[in-house]
Amino acid sequence: MRKHFLLLLFTVSIAFVSCEKNDNSKYANYLVAKPLKISKAEFKNGVDIIAPMPIEESGKIYAYKNYIFVNDKYRGVHVIDNSDPSDPKKVSFIKIAGNVDISVKDDYLYADSIMDLMVLDISDVNNITIVNRLENVLRDNIVWPLGADFFEDVDIDYENEMIIGWETVTERRLISEYEEQLNGRNVFLEETAADSNTGQGGSLARFKIVDDYLYAVDWNNINIFDITDLENPKDLEDVYAGFNIETIFNRGRHLFLGSMQGMYIYDISTPAVPTFVSEFQHGTACDPVVVDGDYAYVTLRGGNGCGATESGLYIVDISDISNPTLKISYPLDGPYGLGIKEEKLFICDGESGLRVYDKTDVVNLVELNHFKDINTFDVIPMEENLLLVGEDVLYQYEYLENDIKLMSTLQLN
Repeated sequence: MRKHFLLLLFTVSIAFVSCEKNDNSKYANYLVAKPLKISKAEFKNGVDIIAPMPIEESGKIYAYKNYIFVNDKYRGVHVIDNSDPSDPKKVSFIKIAGNVDISVKDDYLYADSIMDLMVLDISDVNNITIVNRLENVLRDNIVWPLGADFFEDVDIDYENEMIIGWETVTERRLISEYEEQLNGRNVFLEETAADSNTGQGGSLARFKIVDDYLYAVDWNNINIFDITDLENPKDLEDVYAGFNIETIFNRGRHLFLGSMQGMYIYDISTPAVPTFVSEFQHGTACDPVVVDGDYAYVTLRGGNGCGATESGLYIVDISDISNPTLKISYPLDGPYGLGIKEEKLFICDGESGLRVYDKTDVVNLVELNHFKDINTFDVIPMEENLLLVGEDVLYQYEYLENDIKLMSTLQLN
């Protein structure tokens, strides 16, 4: 009797393990985006200048004069004194609810706060003041976390609450659930040197100042502001530019927009009315772009919510601006921002680190160095040194003849 019982128990256990194994095969790890909510009252009072504080999630970087501004995703901007690049110092934190991008001209800083445009006077970084707030001028300025596989629905009291951003976590979900929502997903799917009075952003920027105009791309449009009166920007007519617009870059009289579908080129000979020139299409992917000479350099990041295209570098021939064509592509692991300094090409390859290339011959890039021990996000090649933001760390490198050398690091957390 005992033998029969043990045999039965063993059979049931095997069946249970088999069942559990089959169940596990139906699941996988996915990135789930969960909304960050605040009350509308808190949002309206969500701009303040406070003492330096630890960063929560590194975002984009921006350089202006002797200062570096590092975005703390959806929370605001860390101000860093970089008078001595070998020893940068934190100065203050500009708290801006829902902030992702900034741009600066003549000591006036422009920042997004979800749909509002903030104007701050930073002529004295030890006494930054808020001078204006333009409400509801960035109407489609919803920054979606494009790497997410799922967006979690929550109950929101739209009368009194709003979403200012997202946090992403890894969760196990049914593969069938992912495939079902993926199939139904609605996916439409050298820079001009900055004036001494205008700052410089990286390739992931969505704000760009050109002369007396601020161009801010949102999900679908180019938002255009006349900033002749720096304290009182004039909101002009938006220009519809497509879907999934992510980044903006300027060279001369052209804007280059990176989207999940491709690269779009606009003529700004008439600054208030950008006109479409041409486009370069690629498979669905996240793609910042920089331009130098006859070529546009586009990094594509595939996988997850960024799309199905394999990650890599696309070099596009734009010698005929009306007909951009692919010159060559190179495989990468998971790139984000990129930048160019003379013949050097710098690529932030995510968890795979910083890659440095000699681009003298674009069809035969030569890798000069590969810093593998850092998680990289955004980069700005300055005249004297290279700025890079990684996971809660600001790195600065000095240029060498055929390489770069680490100059300093600043822990942001």
